[in-house]
Amino acid sequence: MDCRALASHKLPRQSKLFLEYLDNFSKVQAFYAHAPKISSVPAVARELDFPKERRSAVAAILRAQNTAFGAGPSVFANIDRLENGAVAIVSGQQVGLFSGPAYSFYKALSAIQVANELTRSGIEAAPVFWMATEDHDVDEVRHVSWFQDGQLRRFELAAPGEQEAGRPVGKILLGAQIDEQVHDVAELLVKQGSVLLAQFLKESYNRGETYGSAFAKLFARLFSQQGLILLDPLDPGLHRIAVPIYRQAVEERDALNEKLMKRGKELESAGFSAQVKVTAKSTLLFYMGNQCGERGQTSDGVRKPILSTGPGKFQSGEKHWATAELLKTIESTSEDFSPSALLRAVVQDYLLPTVAYIGGAAEIAYFAQSEVVYKHVLGRMPVILSRPDFTLVDIKAAKLLQAYKLRVEDIWAGSQEVRRRMELASVPKDLSRDFDRNHKQLMKMLDHLHGQLKKLDPTLQGAVDTARKKIDFQIDKLRRKTGRAQDAKATLLAVYENFLEQLLYPHKVLQSRELCLLPFLARWGPGGLTELQKLCGSKNLGHHCIVQLS
Repeated sequence: MDCRALASHKLPRQSKLFLEYLDNFSKVQAFYAHAPKISSVPAVARELDFPKERRSAVAAILRAQNTAFGAGPSVFANIDRLENGAVAIVSGQQVGLFSGPAYSFYKALSAIQVANELTRSGIEAAPVFWMATEDHDVDEVRHVSWFQDGQLRRFELAAPGEQEAGRPVGKILLGAQIDEQVHDVAELLVKQGSVLLAQFLKESYNRGETYGSAFAKLFARLFSQQGLILLDPLDPGLHRIAVPIYRQAVEERDALNEKLMKRGKELESAGFSAQVKVTAKSTLLFYMGNQCGERGQTSDGVRKPILSTGPGKFQSGEKHWATAELLKTIESTSEDFSPSALLRAVVQDYLLPTVAYIGGAAEIAYFAQSEVVYKHVLGRMPVILSRPDFTLVDIKAAKLLQAYKLRVEDIWAGSQEVRRRMELASVPKDLSRDFDRNHKQLMKMLDHLHGQLKKLDPTLQGAVDTARKKIDFQIDKLRRKTGRAQDAKATLLAVYENFLEQLLYPHKVLQSRELCLLPFLARWGPGGLTELQKLCGSKNLGHHCIVQLS
């Protein structure tokens, strides 16, 4: 399998903070606890002192969850190892429809591969995938793009009704609308060559499942041999274990908020943007309990932020608490509370003996802010590693790229540049040689004239330079028109350009952020995940790999 690695600065639309984190860490090291290298992990693992009782309590919940998901024996072996002292290599993602964008897989595979590498080096490690079931932005997870027969196809469930809007996605049922979607997707997977993937999809997605449970069951089947531990943070038992963190977020709210606002100013002073806006009223918690509105209607489980409305006063929607009252509510109904984006990872690493988290550019920006929360609440922070990323090039795309002398990076440059290069490459070779030969002769003539006119009248040199530019422009224009004429009858250029853009730069974003991986795996065959896993190790962390599928 052909693989070409690119540095992240060669990718389109990358944030300044992310690029400095990877390429010039000294400029951002004030915002992170450790350098983003696998070599930073052993020291963190040696220093980690994680309570055995908490290991056992979380392990028991993980066993129950992964049993319900249908996990394989290797998962339970890893849960045993985690309970007996292994460290955790964690990644996670939103629970998108039909597995969501491809980078969900890349995160999971990276956690698996890095955990395996550490274990071979003598550091017992297990991979954990944190499913973002508490996220309430259902619009981000209810659709997925599919590359099929050279075109993008969008699968999408309807927005939830008023009663479910705003609830954590892990509690929203897929409903009857999922039946037709599963039928269509399963047919496509069979058409692509994988009856097994179609079966997995049918077993995982049905009207009785939620976005979270369906995602978990699909991943449990796909990763049954790799030992990937899945974690659903909506579990009431995990919330009970996390109560000390929730309490601290309330009791020390003012100090935490002051540190976060200071960190936001530090980031701005350094020329970066804060990923999460923190205001004077912000807290680090959401409330998901029932509320009564102004007309007496009940808001069942909607996730709303808790705000500080004054000294010792808190509010979420129609709900009001004094500090003591809020702490008492947390103790009695911890499952009604949820961490904000800046506390979520801290809760994760309170529950798990995490030594490394594998994330994307946006998550790395979150950690620049949450570092102050880690330091204040836990007194430790894992190594934050940048996940590897991939653009998969199928056989047809590879042939087109070669035929038109294009690279994947050229597709990222935009339609206008792609079309220009394809038109130039469409000129027949003999005609192209004529263009080159005649162009050189014209330039040689102009050089000769330039020398003669300089002797006659130096002010005429500018006219020669202008003529040279005009001739260059017109010859290039004529060459491109010739290329267009070559393919005009069949409109091949437009078709090929569309094919390459839909596959390699769909909707003007990187492939991994838009396209589902399942159709690629169906065409790739049973060994596809294994081949990808080999590329997800520490050597490719922070790199983007162009992979040509055989």
